[in-house]
Amino acid sequence: MTATLAPTRPTTRTGTVLALLCAAPLLVILNYSTPLILAPQTAAHLHAGETGQTWIINAISLGLAVPLLTSGNLADNHGRRRVLTAGAWLFAAAVLLAALAPNTAVFATARVIQGAASAALLTASLGIMGAVFTGPDERRRATAVYGAMMGLGVGAGAVLAAGLDAALGWNGPYWLYAAAAAALAVAGRLVLPESRAEHPRRADIAGTVTLGLGVAALMSGLTLGRQDWSDPVVIALLAAAAVCSAAFIAVQLRAREPMLDPGLFARPAFLIASLGALATGIAVISMMSYLPTVYQSDAVLGSVETAVVVALWSTAAFVVSLQVKRFNLTPAMLLVLALVVAGAGSALLTGLSDGWSWWHAAPALLVAGAGYGAANPALTRLSIDSVPADRGGMGSGVNNTMRYIGTAAGIPIVATLVDATGTDGALWTCAALAVAAAAGFALLSRRA
Repeated sequence: MTATLAPTRPTTRTGTVLALLCAAPLLVILNYSTPLILAPQTAAHLHAGETGQTWIINAISLGLAVPLLTSGNLADNHGRRRVLTAGAWLFAAAVLLAALAPNTAVFATARVIQGAASAALLTASLGIMGAVFTGPDERRRATAVYGAMMGLGVGAGAVLAAGLDAALGWNGPYWLYAAAAAALAVAGRLVLPESRAEHPRRADIAGTVTLGLGVAALMSGLTLGRQDWSDPVVIALLAAAAVCSAAFIAVQLRAREPMLDPGLFARPAFLIASLGALATGIAVISMMSYLPTVYQSDAVLGSVETAVVVALWSTAAFVVSLQVKRFNLTPAMLLVLALVVAGAGSALLTGLSDGWSWWHAAPALLVAGAGYGAANPALTRLSIDSVPADRGGMGSGVNNTMRYIGTAAGIPIVATLVDATGTDGALWTCAALAVAAAAGFALLSRRA
């Protein structure tokens, strides 16, 4: 039987709808990146030690990755607008809690809750996009703008964090984000059309529990492992993640209505969407997330110069994301091209740790940013197109889960590579991984 969508409320305000949908990932990325810029100030205010500072930075990744697939299914079954507005209100409350946090434990808890709310915003907004923008051309344009918010959020997040810290203190950005989330909740309730799956699935409790425990154990193990991979707690967490993942697979294979239909993995487009998000997280996002830290720790760059590095990369990503709608390429082939360009950018960045030159760095950063900018709309559209029409929330959940797991796993891998082979060795490895993934996806796309 062909999957269909429950009727949506007719709307002619597609421009306003798209603007609100794009506000969701922009707000998520702005908030996600703030502690990366203000970690020293936040840690100093909260009197956080080394472990506390690790959780200040990484707690949101735990909250984000765990409920992504679950929130996507909730949106499909119970209403995507409902989940988005609920997520926006929860986001606002959690951001306020972080702004008022008296210690590290409260701040980290608030960041975990922000992650869960962010998951609802991402999956529901993409689910609504799939329901509203159904034609190939309008979907290509919409996903290009939506994907551009990822690049914009990184660059704007650095500027906002620095500016509001100077004006209001370390928690200045959180007051702004809380107000923006509340405004999104109100506007979303008034403007966005409601949509849901015409045939909702029963709640997969066993799948939810095993997946949630598995991802939580994995993310916690990766976070703590950056300090000591031989720590028994880290080993136990990673082992628990493997056991829970195996249990989740077994549950999905036996369930009558699984939260993640195993049959989807027979679709080449779904494999490209899922593995593409994982490869992008490991080879592209994690490398560019860790590189500024390397340049600062090696005394190659100061804080202002590092901000310029991030701005160049993210600006290129933003501009390219907006322009890919002009390319007459399938989403899969756009992803292939994006990974090749991102890999070339990583290769061009080699040599800078030994002697910095803006004439060398700027073009390389623009190329690397262009690759990331093309990958975002490609993955956004693949996450919608690769699943049945009424499971857009689930598609978004799977795609974002793989992206954030890839990033969380990639950062400690990159850090280990930098220690073992140097910055250039890590860059060459990520470049090779990106190009190899592109080659694999090019072959896989021929089966689609």
